[in-house]
Amino acid sequence: MFAKSGTLNAAPKKTFKTTVVEGAATEGGRGISVWDDLTLRTPNMIHDGSNGNVACDMYHRYKEDIKLMKQMGFDSYRFSISWSRVLPGGRTFAGINKEGINYYNDVINTVIANG
Repeated sequence: MFAKSGTLNAAPKKTFKTTVVEGAATEGGRGISVWDDLTLRTPNMIHDGSNGNVACDMYHRYKEDIKLMKQMGFDSYRFSISWSRVLPGGRTFAGINKEGINYYNDVINTVIANG
């Protein structure tokens, strides 16, 4: 995303699991992930007791987040697709979540639209 010169602007080198930024753990047809289960059953696992239920709420804020990345001069954007949003039952025979597919399609289209 935003590639101009073939180089990447400096950004944090550490990455987080998608659910940690995406949030909306119980919205859009998303199923529970291993991370959700672990952090909900073991709240002291994370120092402040937080989990991925809301996180930084990319699920609701991705359009403004992508615009901010562009304004900040980012020339790339890496994200993951949460299997529990696309395959909430954990297997294809349990059904594919069309709402999850539509969400990721819109994220990709928003990235493309922002150049």
